[in-house]
Amino acid sequence: MKIGHKDLKADGVFIIAELSANHNGSLETALETIRAAKRAGADAIKLQTYTADTMTIDSDKDDFVISSGTIRDGRKLYELYQEAYTPWEWHKALFDCAKEKGLICFSSPFDKTAVDFLENLNVPAYKIASFEITDIPLIEYVASKGKPIILSSGIATMEDIELALDACRRMGNNDIALLKCTSSYPAPIEEANMVMVKDFAERFGVIAGLSDHTMGATVPVVATCFGAKIIEKHFILDRSIGGPDASFSMNEQEFTDMVKAVREAEKAIGVVDYNLTEKKAKGKDFSRSLYVVKDIKAGEVITEEHVRSIRPGFGMHPKELNNWIGKHSPKDFEKGDRFLI
Repeated sequence: MKIGHKDLKADGVFIIAELSANHNGSLETALETIRAAKRAGADAIKLQTYTADTMTIDSDKDDFVISSGTIRDGRKLYELYQEAYTPWEWHKALFDCAKEKGLICFSSPFDKTAVDFLENLNVPAYKIASFEITDIPLIEYVASKGKPIILSSGIATMEDIELALDACRRMGNNDIALLKCTSSYPAPIEEANMVMVKDFAERFGVIAGLSDHTMGATVPVVATCFGAKIIEKHFILDRSIGGPDASFSMNEQEFTDMVKAVREAEKAIGVVDYNLTEKKAKGKDFSRSLYVVKDIKAGEVITEEHVRSIRPGFGMHPKELNNWIGKHSPKDFEKGDRFLI
């Protein structure tokens, strides 16, 4: 599965900086955030393509006021999306900036009009946000475009995941990634449940990864160790600029540190290999082997007083010790000789 120039199986973890609402209503802030994401080591920048009217309706009824125990409680959905959305007229400039910096740029559409708009920008992939994983008509429409599709699992049951995957495959789209996500903002680390990353890949036959709302780099590193091929984190120039996503977004230094930690984790995982490198083989010089620790005359019975397993490793293998104890020595040995026969 490739997104732009990135092969998700061969090229290492695909690290996405999520712009979300962290432009705080300023195009220049959005552009500088893209530049900072490149400096921080991101592979991609992801936008969100919606308006308040494509997300919800302007209503004062209780159903449309957030009351789910989050930092957004008490806010009307419509007002939140009005504040947080990325103006569609910015998109081309943002895509152009990303391309100039060598970043892959794509987006999460939230309705069909957003998909049509993004198709005109020739996006290389689509992301389905956590709360849209149950929107099967939207998923079918996105999948029908034949682009790689990344699904976030935040609120999904197993049935929800299966329905979403079936929708993609029904449209002939098998370029699917599934991200483990905890839909809390910020998310408690004890709810990360990173073993699910491995289970996603094995159970559903997809590229697996992480969309993370925890603080810090610990969870992305653990996800990498469980086989995540995608890591997505909210990215902000400076949390002090505020905004609905600021409190759980990484700044440039934090993101840089996370990328470094993920890349080091990738190197540390390595491959299954029981062969010794030249350096490791040289280290066997310091292992134990059989040495003469007391002079032995030819014909003398060898005892444990004569031969011991000690360092270094140039003598006979220690496994041979019991085979020689009680036997007659075939030659003279001096203390310090390698016991080699």
